Amino acid sequence: MSISSEQVTDPAARRTVRRWGPGWAEGLGMLAGVAVDAVLADPRRGHPVALFGTAAAAVERRVYGDDRVRGVLHVALCVVPVALLGHAAARPRSPLVRGLLSAAATWAVVGGTTLGREGVAMAEFLEAGDIAGARGRLPHLCGRDPSGLEAPELARATVESIAENTSDAVVAPLFWGAVAGVPGLLAYRAVNTLDAMVGHRNARYERFGWAAARLDDVANFVPARLTGLLTVLAAPLAGGSVRRAGEVLRRDGHRHPSPNAGRCEAAFAGALDLTLGGVNVYGTRLEHRPEMGDGSKPSVADIRRSVRLARAVGLAAAGLAVLATLPVLRRR
Repeated sequence: MSISSEQVTDPAARRTVRRWGPGWAEGLGMLAGVAVDAVLADPRRGHPVALFGTAAAAVERRVYGDDRVRGVLHVALCVVPVALLGHAAARPRSPLVRGLLSAAATWAVVGGTTLGREGVAMAEFLEAGDIAGARGRLPHLCGRDPSGLEAPELARATVESIAENTSDAVVAPLFWGAVAGVPGLLAYRAVNTLDAMVGHRNARYERFGWAAARLDDVANFVPARLTGLLTVLAAPLAGGSVRRAGEVLRRDGHRHPSPNAGRCEAAFAGALDLTLGGVNVYGTRLEHRPEMGDGSKPSVADIRRSVRLARAVGLAAAGLAVLATLPVLRRR
């Protein structure tokens, strides 16, 4: 049974009912933040996420230990203050102030424009035959060792990274912004950044990074599947088929070792009619990823198609996020 604001007699309770979750001001703020990101992208210096990373590294130096308990402590000390900061930013009653804070937070945590520019930069290097330049640029997108990669593998790494980061850098923060407003935006980015810093399967972080990696898996569970669905629907914009993309997502999405990345990569593979997956090198560690899709291996020309597809998915996610924040309960 639904409850209208008129049925709540206590004034404080009525305000709670009307203002539960982000409202129209926060929604418009997110839309403005996406627009600012489209124009300005990420700042090269002083980015809030980079500042958070510096602080998280300082906390790690103080609390590090080769066990899961210290990893949980590290996550709590880094994420809880950020969430509280977001909660404080969501408290002003002025819709204008809340909208501006939402716009600033969205711009700080969304990275769709930078992701697209990095993809285009990789395409330009490879189109010019500059393998050394492309190898030097790849670390901006992913953690693979680029030293032994040639053009086809550099193209595959780029397409796969664009697929996964479309969820991590665009859809997921917007999803959590729609669910929880500014606190959701900031807390998600803190969790995702910690995973990138310590959520690795190596001697140092196998146990210490466990909490960050598992929390990131939970935070991305729904956004990754939403990314897959939006990618399937946007497939025709990249010359693909909705039906084929859906079939590949359904068949191969679970085959990736990550519970979330496979949904994004499988959807991109189907939408672009490619085969993704194979052997990846991360420093001294070798990973054999199952192949996803039925098409050819990615070529240089497919990078720009993947960027176009990622942009379409990002715009669709922004539209859905704004719609989700429209007020359901209004004062009559």
